[in-house]
Amino acid sequence: MHMNREYEIGDSDIDALIDELVRKSVSDQNDRLLKEIITTAVKLGRESNDKGDLKLVNNALKELRYSLRIFSPYRHIKKVIIFGSARSERTSAEYKMAEDFSNKLTEKGYMVVTGGGPGVMEAGNKGARSGRDFALNIRLPFEQKPNPYIDEKERLINFKYFFTRKLTFVKETDATALFPGGFGTNDEGFEMITLIQTGKSRPRPVVLMEPEGSTYWTAWKNFIVEHLVKAGFVDKDELNIFYLVNNVDDAIKYIEDFYKVYHSIRYVSGLTVLRLNKALSDKTLDLINRQFKDILNSGRIYLSSALKAEIEKNEYPDLPRLVMDFNRHNYGRLCELIHLINMD
Repeated sequence: MHMNREYEIGDSDIDALIDELVRKSVSDQNDRLLKEIITTAVKLGRESNDKGDLKLVNNALKELRYSLRIFSPYRHIKKVIIFGSARSERTSAEYKMAEDFSNKLTEKGYMVVTGGGPGVMEAGNKGARSGRDFALNIRLPFEQKPNPYIDEKERLINFKYFFTRKLTFVKETDATALFPGGFGTNDEGFEMITLIQTGKSRPRPVVLMEPEGSTYWTAWKNFIVEHLVKAGFVDKDELNIFYLVNNVDDAIKYIEDFYKVYHSIRYVSGLTVLRLNKALSDKTLDLINRQFKDILNSGRIYLSSALKAEIEKNEYPDLPRLVMDFNRHNYGRLCELIHLINMD
């Protein structure tokens, strides 16, 4: 077994017991990671007498373990988060829009993930084709009871903590749809945009769904421009991270187009690798080198086959790549680049 000897308890008897437990629990491929997890748990037990600290870590780890198990069989299917108000009436425009959106998405083979509660979340589960939805419910003393349209109870996950629920939302999905909502919806929207802006989340389509006649997201975007962009708190290019629509079909097209040529992103030895569903034309490659040299630390953007580290892990070895020395800062511009290559 290849263990990281720098991260241990320091007690030879306890470290030997951890080694033995790891040998009986996991393959050699993941032995070091499991050892570090167990070592962390033991360190916490030895270092903290605070029951609240231990309960927090215990509950968070259990919630993550369970959610990973539930989502694991569906990782090959693209999923879309639907965020929106728990207080939206069933007769409201946003409820009807979310239901239609979910129905058309799942008809195309996507799965949808909602917060599991009433309002827009309920509409997302109601509209989904049978077996095509998840619900990540948060236990609250009010308002947030699981809605009645969650068909497969094994895909209903109840969370104690918002942070584990949010992590699962982002980790297990490929696109985000935001409908009008309150503090929670805005919190989820801002966090999603911030994660992309800072490179903590992979680039993804983020659609702001505004029903006909509503100015909810239009006014929100105006606030962003007037008070954040003009003050220099965010770059104008970062407006490329999200897209405002008032039509379900346009929203679905935007999500589908985002993955038309772009497949996924990977960082390898300081280089940024964009995996592609097809090779780019010379014309498009020349165009992106002219228009996006400002986001490079050095060199040019070039086409490549899979890099050695990707081949070793069997990560889509047959897909073509774009490779660049990206500055890991201008993620709004990176999203703009992805939109451009999807037009090839």
